[in-house]
Amino acid sequence: MKVTDYRIYGDVSREYNFVFISDLHGCANAPILKIIDDISPEAILVGGDFIHDINNYQSGLDFLRNESKKRPVYCSLGNHEFCFDEDMIPQIERTGATVLNNIWVEYDEIKIGGLSSAVKKGARKDRKANARVPDIDFVRKFSSENGFKLLLCHHPEYFPKYIKEFDVDLTMSGHAHGGQWRIFNRGIFAPGQGIFPKYTAGLIEGRLIVSRGLGNPHLIPRINNKPEIINLVITKNP
Repeated sequence: MKVTDYRIYGDVSREYNFVFISDLHGCANAPILKIIDDISPEAILVGGDFIHDINNYQSGLDFLRNESKKRPVYCSLGNHEFCFDEDMIPQIERTGATVLNNIWVEYDEIKIGGLSSAVKKGARKDRKANARVPDIDFVRKFSSENGFKLLLCHHPEYFPKYIKEFDVDLTMSGHAHGGQWRIFNRGIFAPGQGIFPKYTAGLIEGRLIVSRGLGNPHLIPRINNKPEIINLVITKNP
């Protein structure tokens, strides 16, 4: 497991320190919690797929519950949060985390929004998810807010299609799992992007950070692709 540090400059009056994680997919919580405690951020940002499916979701809820006792937790919804026929959101909210389902909240002078996956409830493997359109009206309204705007959006492929044109300072995504195999620092495959995807890891165009994620939802192993925790600092313009 690796920790990647990012320092982003913006229209803020002080330094903010967040941890961003994505794609837990039922992985063990203990080593992640230890690293987060060592970093000691002021809040946790969760970029979707913190639960896996109808048979594997409790450890993701336990993670949110554990962290919510220590610091604010904000989570957006990925495609795996919609694997359930019933509404999972009340269970997530009972952990103490703030669920950002196409809404935003204020964290001091930063607006934190969450753009949910455009999938149908109960769709365990929605192969047409990429063809569906997320809530663009929410993105438009969010982008009109004053101050630094940070958007949690599970799907990095949404950025060029639905987010880039709007005034959103920073988008944070996962979903691509680092491309599963990485060769010459490039991912091989990502859901929603296909072979040799463009958005799998790192800081892209100065406005999109893509996490490699923490769990592995596939039978295919990760190669040259360590699970990743992102340590994000947002600080005032120099």
